[in-house]
Amino acid sequence: MEIREATLNDIKELAVLMDQLGYTTTVEQMRIRLHAIEASPNHYTLVACYEMKVVGMIGFHTDILYNKDGIYARVIAFVVGANYRNKGIGKLLLNEVESFAKKIGAVGIGLNSGNRKERANAHQFYRKMGYKAESTGFSKPL
Repeated sequence: MEIREATLNDIKELAVLMDQLGYTTTVEQMRIRLHAIEASPNHYTLVACYEMKVVGMIGFHTDILYNKDGIYARVIAFVVGANYRNKGIGKLLLNEVESFAKKIGAVGIGLNSGNRKERANAHQFYRKMGYKAESTGFSKPL
């Protein structure tokens, strides 16, 4: 298993993973998004590769907050391919992000996960990894 930074060569696999996460994404949409993400200095995308195939990804950013001191990391996309779940890949990805965040001085890390039934296993995984539910998120299209 290899964890590495995503490249533009990973766009097709990233689009498939976004679909599996529940967000229909074309290859062209993923290309545009990844270009924008790569241009942002505080955004990072890591992929998990098994036998030279991208089987998982985690996207996160770091920033400062109004309500806490120091740098804070936030996971904004996280998925392991359906055929590769429950094999420790998600744990490897999340541990890599936590390690990176600590190295740059982050004092905490957070993530959001939908309240849909199909995310129940993910919520159990997050709790097992030491995360606790603290808030309810809201969104509105503009």
